[in-house]
Amino acid sequence: MPSTLQTLVEHAFAVVETMNLDAVLALLADDAVVYDPHYPSPRMAGKAAIAEGLRWGFGSMQKMGFPITNYFEDATGYKAVIEVATAHVLRTGMKLNFPQVFVIETRGGLITRLQAYEPYGPHGIPGLILNITRLIWRLSGKLR
Repeated sequence: MPSTLQTLVEHAFAVVETMNLDAVLALLADDAVVYDPHYPSPRMAGKAAIAEGLRWGFGSMQKMGFPITNYFEDATGYKAVIEVATAHVLRTGMKLNFPQVFVIETRGGLITRLQAYEPYGPHGIPGLILNITRLIWRLSGKLR
């Protein structure tokens, strides 16, 4: 049987999928913080900043999908980690499918923190070095 937190989390993802900004904001505490590196401002603190980010995000999407693949809750019932098989469709028709992890914290039945983690490697010079190393390993047979 789902916990109260799991019900909130499942409902929150379903509401985000509807792209109803007011309904999403109603699930957030006034001082909520959302961190998602997909957004122009990855750290959005407070409902005004979150609303601005979501307007941008919803504006580029035809469909959003967050099917939950794994759900983990801490013993307090206020924090959860959720793995999803993200399945979005951009307005251009391009499909985006990738795994993603969210950390969610709550207080009083509202979300206070939502942080997204994607399986992307480092950027910049470290990312370049890693990609060159992977290419060398692939060519040498070390990486399959």
